[in-house]
Amino acid sequence: MKLLIITASTAFDKNIKEILKKSEVKTFSYKKVKGSRDVTEESVSNNWFATEMNENESTLFYAFINKENVDQVFGLVSQFNEKQETISRIHVAVMNVEKSN
Repeated sequence: MKLLIITASTAFDKNIKEILKKSEVKTFSYKKVKGSRDVTEESVSNNWFATEMNENESTLFYAFINKENVDQVFGLVSQFNEKQETISRIHVAVMNVEKSN
């Protein structure tokens, strides 16, 4: 069993749910979170918000999935990200679960 973690802008919530459905991930949880990015080392001309810390509305998805579904999720996320014309992307990670009940 694996723990799947996905973070992205809330604008991608519908897309993530479609990716999970196509990957046969039938049970998952999600929560609205604040995404934060430290831009203190960028010049003000490159920083549209002109502040040191940018925050945005994000969503954290997580699910316990079978290892057979992991590659499909990663593949669909990669396909989605390749089509994006914006800097914002879907971020995905997976962790091994040693024990569960």
